Amino acid sequence: MPSVVIAAHNEERVLGPVLDAVLRQDVADWDVIVVANGCTDRTAQVADRPGVTVVDRPEPGKAGALNAGDAIATGFPRIYLDADIVVPEGGLAAILERFSENPAALVVVPRRRLDVGGRPWPVRAYFTINERLPAFRRGLFGRGTIAVSEAGRARFTTFPALIADDLFLDSQFTDGEKVEAGDVEVVVETPFTTRDLLRRLVRVRRGNAQLRAAAASGQVDVQVRPSDRWAWLRDVVLPAPRLAFAAIPYLAITVTAALLARRAAKAGAWGRDESTRGRAGSPVEGTQS
Repeated sequence: MPSVVIAAHNEERVLGPVLDAVLRQDVADWDVIVVANGCTDRTAQVADRPGVTVVDRPEPGKAGALNAGDAIATGFPRIYLDADIVVPEGGLAAILERFSENPAALVVVPRRRLDVGGRPWPVRAYFTINERLPAFRRGLFGRGTIAVSEAGRARFTTFPALIADDLFLDSQFTDGEKVEAGDVEVVVETPFTTRDLLRRLVRVRRGNAQLRAAAASGQVDVQVRPSDRWAWLRDVVLPAPRLAFAAIPYLAITVTAALLARRAAKAGAWGRDESTRGRAGSPVEGTQS
């Protein structure tokens, strides 16, 4: 019996369609848990429906929310789903099927499609390079849906109080233990403005640096994949020189985010990208082929 755990912080505008899609899935005997954490909106009320267990935590923090969901989840595989990712009909069943097809699989993810419609040119150019990076072809991050087997979940006790939960999960498994369900596609919204893209990248960089520092000090027992600063050139632009023009804004945005990430964080500054919450057409349902 699988379990779905959704950590949700102020997601009232996008959570409804996500839960509609989850509850339409052809999966028997499962539990769906939404952990509303530190919400100042109606996230908990939106989640309160038949078939869903709601945990309303006053404390914000995704790691704490995931741990709270894990504490009451009863089944495996354990599916960690972001609160803005709409899983296509039949998608979860197809993901779960991969575990029985491949005995070596400890974690399964869908493929992702980045929605760049209506975004300004710098954002579209950035993701033209980003979506071709090897890390996003092999890694678990950036998909918003990660299914972990019981054996895979036994690799760690709880999520550490760190931002980079996807990278933490990615660090638990070898490439041979990761499987992509290529026939299941989820749509990942990209930021609607360059500033919002920078906001997201700064948060990611700070989270990744925090996790690497924790791993180096022994605070968490994982081997984090190293940062590959030249993959954009070596693996993307040189094999496809036509992408050179997209590389210019990609590099400018990447360098700017790196500089901003080194500054001391201020409350409310350079945090979560809010531009994809509540926009017309967001979230978008994925497909199963």
